[in-house]
Amino acid sequence: MFVLNDILKPLPNSFSSTNLGRERGLWFSYTILAFITPFTTSISSNILRCINTLFGLNLNKRRFYTFMASNKIPWDKLWPGLWRLIPNPLSDGRLLIALDDFINPKTGRNIFGCSHIFDHAAKTNQSKYPWAQNVVVIGLSKRIKGRWACLPLAHPFYLPKKALNAKSNNMKVAGKVVSFQTKLQQAVEMVTQVAHQFPGVGITVSCDSWFGNDGLFKPLHDKLGNPQDPPLMAILCQKVLKNLVESDI
Repeated sequence: MFVLNDILKPLPNSFSSTNLGRERGLWFSYTILAFITPFTTSISSNILRCINTLFGLNLNKRRFYTFMASNKIPWDKLWPGLWRLIPNPLSDGRLLIALDDFINPKTGRNIFGCSHIFDHAAKTNQSKYPWAQNVVVIGLSKRIKGRWACLPLAHPFYLPKKALNAKSNNMKVAGKVVSFQTKLQQAVEMVTQVAHQFPGVGITVSCDSWFGNDGLFKPLHDKLGNPQDPPLMAILCQKVLKNLVESDI
């Protein structure tokens, strides 16, 4: 519980000092705590029940779901704060970062970031272009109690250029159209931000072959230094990572 106290207390400070900002900061901390508490399964309705029943916040359903789907959560401040709270993040003196993207199918037409995304893993009875959010994510790979685990570090929404050009309302942030970024550009930006929080530390990025090419490799070296200089950036494809894990290196 002392660890939770140290982690959860600083989180609200990343939100604005307005009444709404302070309120959202409190909700955010209690939402994280509800995920951790073995009260019930971590679906949204049960998280809300946990917040109201166990913590006594009296948060109504509409405000909670609006908060959970908000695109105004200050992740750019929250993530670095959380990175600094990770105890012993290095493995043999390096940061091991996993990189991938995933889709999050939805049904609501006005949900932020949703568009018809190609699903290369769709089964025969599933749509190949579901209405979904597409998220690029990086995580810290770390052995915990003898087993590999992945701790999420950052995750921007990938917003397709076609949807941005159409100026769709569900692609706007605070009513404004945002600039288009490729998945590779988003990945480079995230890894660079993490590297700046851990200056002088070598970084290894594990990813599939689509990410692991010069579209990711060269821009990272341009930002973080030459391969011969720290921090050294290595790109591993999935097969290489699988072999490393299986051989327990």
